Amino acid sequence: MRLGDFKYFSATSTSRRLRGSNMGLRVLSVALAIGLWIFVNAGERGSVESLTVPISYASLPQGMVIVNHPPVRVKIEVTGPRTLLSLLDPERLTLKIDLRNIAAGQSEYKIYPAMFNVGRNTAVTSISPDSLSLDIDRMVTRDVPVHLAVENRVAAGYTISSVDINPPSVTVVGPSRYVAPLTSVNTEPFDLKGLTAQTSRTVEIVPSDPSLGLSTGHVDVRVNVAEAIADREFRAVDVEVKDSDFKYRVEPKQATLTIRGPAVKLAGLAPKGLAYVDANGLAPGSHELPLQVTVPDGMQLVRSSPDKVKLRMYHEKLTTADEHPS
Repeated sequence: MRLGDFKYFSATSTSRRLRGSNMGLRVLSVALAIGLWIFVNAGERGSVESLTVPISYASLPQGMVIVNHPPVRVKIEVTGPRTLLSLLDPERLTLKIDLRNIAAGQSEYKIYPAMFNVGRNTAVTSISPDSLSLDIDRMVTRDVPVHLAVENRVAAGYTISSVDINPPSVTVVGPSRYVAPLTSVNTEPFDLKGLTAQTSRTVEIVPSDPSLGLSTGHVDVRVNVAEAIADREFRAVDVEVKDSDFKYRVEPKQATLTIRGPAVKLAGLAPKGLAYVDANGLAPGSHELPLQVTVPDGMQLVRSSPDKVKLRMYHEKLTTADEHPS
């Protein structure tokens, strides 16, 4: 082989190797480009992100209050590139409800996708809930009496004579629908079980609705307990004759008495000696005398029957051995 032929053959071989190497680079470049395209397009393809966004109720007029409990968060779904969706911050998407012109009563607010600033190339596709219901009322203030709630009873024969509450009334602040109907506010139950004397305690006030504010949450209470006053009827009470020097006969022999006094003392009162007539200085013969009744201190006679009795005085004098005739 000649030298020229050798050079030609070498150049041709080198050129073929270079072309093969360039082909490999081209294939690699194409593969990288395809991978990058797939990566970019995968990131740009429509993904979905669920977010829970806070709700801010702003600029509520002074003296107004939201009575119901509207939601404080709303759930939205946003579509767009995954790379952009990953940057969304729910706190920065806070839904702001402007209440500055709201009036008392029921109000409805529709929630639209445009109310969420999610940025370009993304869109809000779902909102739950998609509307808000607000119940607005005016705040009012009233002074309301305090009512003492009680449980159980004082001891038998006793009664509550009076109740002192300090302060006797409290200032209530709250929605007009709850304050206006109030005639009183109740305390926690005051246990009266077995009381026989004055008792003082501090008791809590229980508001009828948790939205109500009170000027004080408790009151000082004094319950004054006294013996119960009752009437007791005594039947078949023997009519006695006092200070008679002569034997006698009385008609009727028994009376019915109604006596008023402390129930405990009445229960232990014996009828003997309650009813009598006074024969002091009376001569033998027939007499019509008023029935007299002796009652203990603190008691009084309500009625007696009969009002008068007939007393027959005999000439025969009484002796210490004599018994009263029946």
